[in-house]
Amino acid sequence: MNVFLCSECRNPVFFENTRCEKCGSLLGFEAGEGAMVSLLIRDNLLVKAAGTETDGRYRYCDNHAFQACNWIIPQDFPNMLCRACELNETIPDTTNPGHLEAWQQIEVAKHRLVYSLLRMNLPLRNRHADPQNGLAFRFLSDQAPTPHSGPVMTGHSQGVITINIAEADSIHREVTRRQLGEPYRTLIGHFRHEIGHYYWDLLIKPDGVNLAAFRNTFGDERVDYSMALRNYHQYGAPGNWQGNYISAYSTMHPWEDWAEIWAHYMNFMDLLETASAFGISVNPSFDQDGSLFMEADIDPYSPIDFDTLYHKCLPLLSAVNSLNRSMGQPDLYPFVVPPPVREKLAFVHGIVRRMS
Repeated sequence: MNVFLCSECRNPVFFENTRCEKCGSLLGFEAGEGAMVSLLIRDNLLVKAAGTETDGRYRYCDNHAFQACNWIIPQDFPNMLCRACELNETIPDTTNPGHLEAWQQIEVAKHRLVYSLLRMNLPLRNRHADPQNGLAFRFLSDQAPTPHSGPVMTGHSQGVITINIAEADSIHREVTRRQLGEPYRTLIGHFRHEIGHYYWDLLIKPDGVNLAAFRNTFGDERVDYSMALRNYHQYGAPGNWQGNYISAYSTMHPWEDWAEIWAHYMNFMDLLETASAFGISVNPSFDQDGSLFMEADIDPYSPIDFDTLYHKCLPLLSAVNSLNRSMGQPDLYPFVVPPPVREKLAFVHGIVRRMS
């Protein structure tokens, strides 16, 4: 994620900020510009603090009232919700304080997801604008009545991504992570995985060339998914999975392999953008062959080749893992990237770049 500047006082501000800590200006994210905007209230409307009299007027997305969004939209825009919030089909009961807090945390992760998707220049339409191929989110609770029986399952189906709001509870996530033997489980990770399924349906399935290349790289997705799921839960991953997959769950079915790889690709992009915003470089004195040298001097969303991205990620990941260990924390990135996984990441990169 980029680090932004208050346009009024040039103080660094962050993506979720609603007010500059230095000058007190109101802040809002303007998706069209991809920037945080400092705002003043004039005639009960928001205007750019550093703007001119002819600049447009804005209002906050309606979900700002719930402290769930800080994005702004033009005053004359017909929709009352921003590009991120218009994707919501179902939100939790905001009269329940626990559900409201969970939803607020979920929106932080979802807004970061949407920011990345916009920067990747990927198709992003809601279900009203595109009933057939649009995207929708449902944030549901096991405690609330739902259209189906049983617990809420986080997942994707036909353009609808469902998130169980219990995933906003760090204790629940940790218990589930341990039960499933996962090295990593976060809200943003869920979003990045499930959106991978959505873009498989949108970019791979209907394109014969992409589909053939997918099968050559990931395997044949026509393998029965239900049977693959049962086999995975009964027998687990094969013993030698680390040589070909990024995670044990990736071994379950080519669809899950793709979604896991997609999520890791988004991880890499966001990490590199953040490192670039802070001007991070890695140049350890013990590095004899230069393999751990990197300078975060690129915009990862610009048209650059995958090898450049990949070779900048590896030293960065080594450094941040070591920093985490210094603080007694688990590795920030507890994964190994063998050559077949690198090939899959490059495949995703190619798909995304062709959309730019």
